[in-house]
Parts: sequence; C-alpha cells; structure tokens
Amino acid sequence: MNLSRRDALWAGLGGIAAATLANPVFAATVDELTSAFTGGATAGTGGITITAPEIAENGNTVPVSVDAPGAVAIMLLAAGNPTPAVATFTFGPGAGSQMGATRIRLATTQDVIALAKMADGSIVQASTTVKVTIGGCGG
Repeated sequence: MNLSRRDALWAGLGGIAAATLANPVFAATVDELTSAFTGGATAGTGGITITAPEIAENGNTVPVSVDAPGAVAIMLLAAGNPTPAVATFTFGPGAGSQMGATRIRLATTQDVIALAKMADGSIVQASTTVKVTIGGCGG
C-alpha cells in the first residue's frame, strides 16, 4: 500500500480531531464537566476547602489551592472562562495529602468551583468568588 504525504496528513488530522472530540476537558459548560466528573451524583458540602484571593489585581496568575482530606480526585473549574476546566488532581493510596495548588488565569470576576470525589464514593463541592480587576483571558 502506498501512502502519500497528503493521505498521511489527513489521517493524522483525523486522529487529532477524534481525540479532541472524545476528551471531556473540551466540554462547553460547567454543567457538562460537573456531570462527567460526578457521574450524575448530587454534590454535598463540607470536607473540602478552596483557598483563593478575594480580589485579584491581575487575572493572569491567580493562586488557588484545594484541600480535601480523604479525596481520590479533585476537579477545579473557573465558571466564567471560555474553557472552564482548569485542573483535575488524582490521588493514589500512597498520597501523603489530598490537596492541589496551582495558578490559574481568570477572564473576569467569577466563581471558582472545586469538586472532590471522596474515597467512600460521595461528592463534595465548594466555591468562592474571585473579583478580577484586569482580565487574564484576553480582557
């Protein structure tokens, strides 16, 4: 079988498109991402702490940390960003603590949401509002 460069390029682009469409990170809304993470379960409160500044003078680098003792996974979302998925932290049995920290880019004043899957299968959620004075996503 002879495979031309053009055919190889089309096959590669098709593979990239298929991988992109199958990835839940590219889901359009917070509701879709939440549903994919929780499996449709209702999120409770308590057992998770999200720490972020109340006011961010520059939305380009906003420090956020999440702590959920006993969690097996934590998902971090920025509700007002064009792509709301920020990070998903997964913890194995050897993890010393179940916490994650990162710096995120926020487009405008918005809610930052953290969801945690606990070891017993329950889901907990916390959110905080961060006021942004200078947008980080092209604002």
